[in-house]
Amino acid sequence: MSAHVVREMNFEDKTRGSKQAYEQAKSVIPGGVTANIKHFAPHPIIMDQATGSQLTDVDGNHYIDYLLCYGALILGHGHEAVKGAVYKQMEQCGSFVFGAPHNLEYQMAKKLVDLFPAMDQIRFTNSGLEATLLSIRLAQAYNGKHKVAKFEGHYHGGYDQMLVSVNPDMEQAGEVNQPNAVAESSGMSDYHLEHTVVLPFNDLEATAKILKARQDEISAVILEPVQGGFIPADESFMKGLREVTEELGIVLIFDEVKTGFRLNVGGAQSLYGVEPDLTALGKVLGGGFPVGALGGKIELMDLMSPERGQDILTSGGNQQVTDRALFHSGTYNGHPTVLAAGLATIDELEKPGVMEDLLKKTEYLRNELENLYNRYSIPMQTIGMGSIFNIVFTNEIIKNYRDLSQADMDLRKQLDYELLDLGVYTKPGNRYSMSTVHSDEDIQATIDAHEQAIQRLR
Repeated sequence: MSAHVVREMNFEDKTRGSKQAYEQAKSVIPGGVTANIKHFAPHPIIMDQATGSQLTDVDGNHYIDYLLCYGALILGHGHEAVKGAVYKQMEQCGSFVFGAPHNLEYQMAKKLVDLFPAMDQIRFTNSGLEATLLSIRLAQAYNGKHKVAKFEGHYHGGYDQMLVSVNPDMEQAGEVNQPNAVAESSGMSDYHLEHTVVLPFNDLEATAKILKARQDEISAVILEPVQGGFIPADESFMKGLREVTEELGIVLIFDEVKTGFRLNVGGAQSLYGVEPDLTALGKVLGGGFPVGALGGKIELMDLMSPERGQDILTSGGNQQVTDRALFHSGTYNGHPTVLAAGLATIDELEKPGVMEDLLKKTEYLRNELENLYNRYSIPMQTIGMGSIFNIVFTNEIIKNYRDLSQADMDLRKQLDYELLDLGVYTKPGNRYSMSTVHSDEDIQATIDAHEQAIQRLR
């Protein structure tokens, strides 16, 4: 019997309750999961409880959590400051939601404007996806052009215009310096492939050439400053991209849903010293609740002001108005409970030494893991910035999606299943997100688990 089969048998034996719950869920939920990213073979692990840095599944297995809701839980699970803020908001306000303006909206918007130099004004959404979607509409309204450029390997949400060349097959991806637009889902119209221009990440010369050739078509360039949360842009690339987009009159959008608050409280843009026109936020901003926000320069953001024109959802009134505000709405935008949780999270991160300690712990874990694999002569590097990183099995320099595709992903998958068996949790292949509550004991246990996993695989 092969070692791979033995590992699968161990996984299934330890997670029988998860398998049963998963099969039950499949009868009423497509594929048994409420988001495709939550699935992995042979079945996802069904969680039951969590606290701090720890997860417990329905079989009673315990894990040190490095997925942390894909990075959203920077304070860990059930942080007392966040719970206290949520309870206080509900008690004082007497309601979960107003459906009308309230003071927490101003407080959070003011906080973000103070933290992010590129933000003059803020609008709230219910997810990072909604924030990036709004950013594209805003850019198109601002300059009247209707194509958008994104980078190969970057993910900005599950809607048609951005589900392009996120994880393309190399046979379809085209030339390295002029990638093809490849659909990542069935049900997509060719319209979106024709209106989404794909750029090569960390290649300023090739990117500038494409943008200059199509400047009359492209309204905006959107990117993750750190691709996938762990492949950083080169500083020269970021600064050059800002210069080129300004020269061509193209709106520059930073998708900081993953990186906002995880590199520092001012996001990747504060570290790079580059100010985009628009910035999308999410994840950490909600303190564990669903949230998104779009912030940017006032000349763009003001296009959404209802004072500019007719509200399409207000019946009657003056139908002769020719100027329409850019429409943006959402019943739960600026939800008071969510903003209370988010403000409490930011308050914790701004306390003296908190971010510094988090970054120090992350660097220590990365260094120790690299030293460990080096002792076993296994080509491995950790790639990332701030409190997020990934484990990549190659000694080659990783600058973009195509570089990453050359790494040994099969070995990474085998390692992750061994680690699940040893009590270290992330979705196989996913990045590691650190929290303020990962203890020294957690980190040492993680290093020890990696060594055990290596010995098992060898």
